[in-house]
Amino acid sequence: MSQEFPVTISVIMPCYNAEALVGPTIQSVIDQSLTDWELIIVDDCSTDATRDVVNSYVQRDPRIRMLTLEANTGAPARPRNIGIGAARGAWVALLDADDIWHPRKLEYQLGITEGLGAALSSTAMMDFVGTPPLPGTPPERPEVEKITFTKQKIKGRIPTSSVLVKKELLAKYPFNEDPRYKAVEDYHCWLRVHEAIDHSVKIKFPFLFYRRVEGQISGSKLYMLRRMYMLHREYPGGTAFGPVFFSLTHVLGGLYYRFFKKVL
Repeated sequence: MSQEFPVTISVIMPCYNAEALVGPTIQSVIDQSLTDWELIIVDDCSTDATRDVVNSYVQRDPRIRMLTLEANTGAPARPRNIGIGAARGAWVALLDADDIWHPRKLEYQLGITEGLGAALSSTAMMDFVGTPPLPGTPPERPEVEKITFTKQKIKGRIPTSSVLVKKELLAKYPFNEDPRYKAVEDYHCWLRVHEAIDHSVKIKFPFLFYRRVEGQISGSKLYMLRRMYMLHREYPGGTAFGPVFFSLTHVLGGLYYRFFKKVL
């Protein structure tokens, strides 16, 4: 298939057994007001009809392609890294196979990110169950927050499906494929990137709709507490008390956003 079209942003989507949800997610990319993107879907050896669903979109839109893995990796880190390695755009946007983007997400985000001279940006997100909410009209100049390494270490503030980042950064700081880092590989990646770039920017408008489904790994607070403790214990330059402190601030902060603020 010809790849002659211009690509500014490469959208990377790891995918596993998502036949019931991946269609609307792909459609939310197709519906973007910014059109010079490619979508690389990396199927992690699905056992359902996911590949058939994805192929139906591949056949209709030359900007979409699928890479298929021969063995399941059990986590999104390796599929993401493979997709990033195949990306043609200078920018990479990440999207999980069950989340939904606002139709003007890439347009706004790229303009704001380049305007501020940032190498990484994220956006606010809104949770939903079932049917995604109707997209609101973004303000002409959305509020923007600086995210520093310290802020990110205290509480993860970067929804992975909202990230837009220079490809060269993810090539230098790939996602950790160690199975022990499953569910925290993204948080670990953003820590490493922030040490290199000083700060990122976060657009305080929900351009991402995050689907909550039964059995999500990130929904288990005890599981996440254990993974966070391991991550901070192994992260270079920490203190003896740091792993306990930062694990607790991360989980407690997550509970606050989930049950009180409602928008991250």
